[in-house]
Amino acid sequence: MKPQNPGRTSQAIATETAPMRLVPQQGREAGRDGETGEITIAFDDNRFASIVFGQYDQNLARVERRLGVTAQASGNHITIKGPAEACQNARRVFENLYARAKQGQRIALGDVDGALHETLAQGLLFPADEKAPRTSFAQIATRKRGAIRARNAAQDSYIQLLRKHELVIAEGPAGTGKTWLAVGHAVQLLEQGVVERLILSRPAVEAGERLGFLPGDMREKVDPYLRPVFDALHDFMDPRLVERGLTTGMIEVAPLAFMRGRTLSNACVLLDEAQNATAMQMKMFLTRLGEGSRMIICGDPSQIDLPYAQKSGLVEAIEILVGLEGIGHVVFGEGDVVRHDLVARIVRAYEARARAKLENKTDS
Repeated sequence: MKPQNPGRTSQAIATETAPMRLVPQQGREAGRDGETGEITIAFDDNRFASIVFGQYDQNLARVERRLGVTAQASGNHITIKGPAEACQNARRVFENLYARAKQGQRIALGDVDGALHETLAQGLLFPADEKAPRTSFAQIATRKRGAIRARNAAQDSYIQLLRKHELVIAEGPAGTGKTWLAVGHAVQLLEQGVVERLILSRPAVEAGERLGFLPGDMREKVDPYLRPVFDALHDFMDPRLVERGLTTGMIEVAPLAFMRGRTLSNACVLLDEAQNATAMQMKMFLTRLGEGSRMIICGDPSQIDLPYAQKSGLVEAIEILVGLEGIGHVVFGEGDVVRHDLVARIVRAYEARARAKLENKTDS
């Protein structure tokens, strides 16, 4: 591992250099499988290069660990050494991050993970023209956060489906951004005047505990269950606007059990933790969709807290509805986790354990 260079992130040296270029090592063909190679990337702007490197070169270190290469930064250059294919993948990742930095986007570790995942899962993150890296991921724009771009193909598909369909079902493990992006899209629709209000709902099911009676009015009783949604809401809206919206009814908290009989028109309705809705509740919720409304359903079928042997309404809805015209469906995998590197490994370990149990039952 290279020595850390904390100084580069705090100072940008204004030097005139050639545009970003690739310089393969003399005497080696970096494109052949099984060979080792060396690639040097020269960025044309030190300020954006420092964003790509990350604080204390943390972005370089992340790419090194994931791809099995060494990435040595010097000024506005990166020298990549390692297996030929891994070097090419690392080059594509750094090109993508640099293009994002030039567009004024922040580069967090989650963005690095997203670029890495795309390169590893799809082979090529960019179009055939290697000089034009793909940076046209779908985005969500709100007044407080500005433009938020998808970090991987699954998020990109999710945002595209949210734009296209009136009903979208998103399933997948924790940390993939299902709820966060859904709230961001809902806020964007509200600010653009596409809908007049937001309705947030969630089944009141505890995760393996019984909290008993909760004091307060309806909002205070439901707040603990909807806290993750409120956290996301405050990410995209000013806290004062959130409170004003809750007071005026522009933002409504509606327990799933109390939705029967309503017709939700000109609203964006979000159902979170949908895996804990019963089949009857899910059918009731789906039929609330009114004119000019959008509905987003998020859940993780691997974390069902319903009583034993009671089928999840989310699982049943996916079996019945997926494929119908006008309904979007996106499935996130463990590779799409953007919350923390360790979360992805935890999800992967649980999924491996579940597969092993299923195989043992089949064999017996």
